Amino acid sequence: MFKSVFGSGFLVRTAHVVLTWVITLILFLHDPELRKQEETGRLVQPLLFVLLVLLSVLLYFAVSLMDPGFILSDDHDLQQPMRSKHCQTCQHCVRRYDHHCPWIENCVGERNHRWFVLYLAIQLLVLLWALHIAWTGFRYAPGWQLWLRSNGMLLTVGVLVALLSLIVLLLLGSHIYLVSLNTTTWEFMARHRISYLKHCGADENPFDRGTFNNLWCFFCVWGTVVWEQVYFRVGSDQV
Repeated sequence: MFKSVFGSGFLVRTAHVVLTWVITLILFLHDPELRKQEETGRLVQPLLFVLLVLLSVLLYFAVSLMDPGFILSDDHDLQQPMRSKHCQTCQHCVRRYDHHCPWIENCVGERNHRWFVLYLAIQLLVLLWALHIAWTGFRYAPGWQLWLRSNGMLLTVGVLVALLSLIVLLLLGSHIYLVSLNTTTWEFMARHRISYLKHCGADENPFDRGTFNNLWCFFCVWGTVVWEQVYFRVGSDQV
């Protein structure tokens, strides 16, 4: 179910963890309000922030190492399940394939897609909180040279966090939008090349069951869906 931490993508995962904790450390060292809270024993907010960062790192590893829905079979004549796709990077066929994410060095598919969206949501919350900490940590100094000397490190972190926040916000928004339509990134980008979609109209989606049902099934219903049944409107019972 999970891949080895030291396998493919070890450098990417290490870079993610190091960058996360370096930014956290810089915020704690350069933000006077956080230091003041620590010194006066008001540890609730600093502790909550650290726990949220830790949760984001744990979710990152979970999504990165989790089996996204690999179809493991030696029978190459076995019919490929609908909505699955062979990933050229992972060299596996993935159920309900969404995309291969280079940052987690793993595919996003049927088994880890909801966890990927949850990870993006938590990561966005962490980044926005970090951006607030960086903004409130800037200190007054007469003249821009003195100001840069006093706030240069915090400014660098703030700009980096703002860029990451924008990227994660766009990713999260696009995934929630696609989930609400019950379509995947792969289907959205390449429907003209996909055998079961290329004959459909531009606004036609055979898997769409309405926004509420799409979101409910994605986040709250567990199991493997027989998409052939949904496609042909035979039913959507799980197996």
